[in-house]
Amino acid sequence: MTRRSLPALAATLLAVTLASSSAPLTAQRPLNIIVFGAHPDDAELQAGGVAAMWAAQGHRVKFVAATNGDIGHFSQAGGPLAQRRYKEVQECARILGITTDVLDIHDGELVPDLETRRAFARKIRDWQADIVIGHRPYDYHADHRNVGVLLNDTAIVVQAPFFVPDTPATPRNPIYLNSADGFDVPKTFVPSVVVDIDAVAEKKFQCIAAMPSQFGDADSWQGRTLPNMPTDEAGRKAYIVETVKGWLAAGANEYRAQLIARYGQERGSKVKYAEAFQLNQYGRQVTAADLDTLLPR
Repeated sequence: MTRRSLPALAATLLAVTLASSSAPLTAQRPLNIIVFGAHPDDAELQAGGVAAMWAAQGHRVKFVAATNGDIGHFSQAGGPLAQRRYKEVQECARILGITTDVLDIHDGELVPDLETRRAFARKIRDWQADIVIGHRPYDYHADHRNVGVLLNDTAIVVQAPFFVPDTPATPRNPIYLNSADGFDVPKTFVPSVVVDIDAVAEKKFQCIAAMPSQFGDADSWQGRTLPNMPTDEAGRKAYIVETVKGWLAAGANEYRAQLIARYGQERGSKVKYAEAFQLNQYGRQVTAADLDTLLPR
């Protein structure tokens, strides 16, 4: 075998590994879905709608905040803020019908080292995840980027029996999906599937309203950084919900063609709010038809 032929062999072996499965993966049985966000609010923003829909269909959904959010405020920090944000995402979990964990890593200090890769892998393996969702490794915030790197690094090894052997290996390489973002460098987000979340949008908005330390306080991150934020509490709460509605509506409009292709002209043209996801090349590879079956409709 020549040195030149090794890349082709490696690519062939990788393709076989990524496509392999010990059993068909269909939505005919309960799925195990895990969503990683950098902070206590990111998974909720990325996938709160699909999570509520999956949960209502009887699937098991877990959100994981990779950091405890202990500096994401302008007048609070440390343990008290981390505890507050933990309670808020637990209320969101109740609203959405899911489970939420928060890792004890300081906000702004997430790094893609071996210890944290193991922590992510343990979460995926403990949940026996069929589908893993998280940020792409291209973002303005290092914590977001590093969630993407860590998830890429867990692909394949979560099914290796002797990697973090204190947890059971997954029977297959999970499907990895990346959530939507607006960054073009080095790669633009290209959705593999877009989901109409109109039926559960109110749950997502209730979830956002239940996280005032991130959105509604005068000194919350969004309270201090969003332009034209009202000064009264009720006004801020209404403003942030309307802002999130605008973000989701913009996504639906941007991906209108994909919504029409998935749902048909009549329904697709009327979708108000959407969440979009891209198939990650390092996870198990499935067809567009597979994703259409697995993602809520």
